[in-house]
Amino acid sequence: MLIDSHCHLDRLDLAPYDNDLGQALQAARDTGVAGFLCVAIDRGNIPKMIALAERYPDVYASVGVHPNTEEAPDNPVSRDELLTLAAHPKVIAIGETGLDYYHSKGDLQWQHERFREHIRASKVSGKPLIIHCREAAADTIRILREEGADQVGGVMHCFVEDQTTAEEAMALGFYISFSGIVTFKNARELQAVAKTIPTERLLVETDSPYLAPVPHRGKSNQPMYVRKVAEFLAELRDESYEHVAEQTSANFRRLFLKAA
Repeated sequence: MLIDSHCHLDRLDLAPYDNDLGQALQAARDTGVAGFLCVAIDRGNIPKMIALAERYPDVYASVGVHPNTEEAPDNPVSRDELLTLAAHPKVIAIGETGLDYYHSKGDLQWQHERFREHIRASKVSGKPLIIHCREAAADTIRILREEGADQVGGVMHCFVEDQTTAEEAMALGFYISFSGIVTFKNARELQAVAKTIPTERLLVETDSPYLAPVPHRGKSNQPMYVRKVAEFLAELRDESYEHVAEQTSANFRRLFLKAA
């Protein structure tokens, strides 16, 4: 069985499922997906996400504000706010958080401070971090080190960075998660990195509704497509699909559910 370690269930295109999230989840279950982590991007949707996690036993939620969500600078997210939201038992992670120098430009000190607040909330709550990193690898790793993120760990989600960044992140106790991007024909360098990640540090995700894997690239992504990512990684790494599915699910449970 698989676990989609990063999806945005509150943003899915449900038109193929009669606008019924339950049908979309069942379609994924029918392909062997046994769990879903619905990841927060902004404050506004967090109550809805937690409600979804309460409704479906195999759905979990995170709390956080994405680095590109440019909410009013005079209303920054605080550690205490994150801790209050994270107290719910179905909330198992803090994020997604991190740095993005591709979409955000100029003075990004606000982004750094937001990132640090998420790390501090993670350390207090004991719930791992979900890290977004785009064209900001050096600062991302630096801030993780400065804030002692190795005390709690987490995942580098939708990983697209180089070998050095992967190794630095794993040295801090982080897992490396691959999305549909790894299946793209122009992702040769990323595929080379994916071959080297120890199986016990590997996760798979969809990031749905974004970044659908081949052969669905360009279409709205769905949680059921996480199997395509796992199958691709298995072939790439010369491992069985069953091994990748079993190991990534065990990794998810160990990281987020503290299961042995």
